[in-house]
Amino acid sequence: MLKKDNWLLGIILGGVSPLVIYFALVAAIEYWASIDKRLHPALIEKSTLLLVGIFVNMFIFRYYMVNLRFDKTGRGILLATFIYAGYFLYRYIGQ
Repeated sequence: MLKKDNWLLGIILGGVSPLVIYFALVAAIEYWASIDKRLHPALIEKSTLLLVGIFVNMFIFRYYMVNLRFDKTGRGILLATFIYAGYFLYRYIGQ
């Protein structure tokens, strides 16, 4: 299913993967903070976690462009990455 060369798959992969990484990191930090009371859940800022989630798209993009040579899927991933990066710049840098 994930070995198709189309834009929609790329947009879905590029849109979902940063969200999954972001929420997984938030859950892990909150879990660790509940175990060790000395840690505070705001140990790492939300903007940093969002940036890590966006960064993960680079690895997915590289896999589809270099290993599989699926240009359309790679372009969809890149489009979703640019949308997330634009949101990040607007939300956190443009204040």
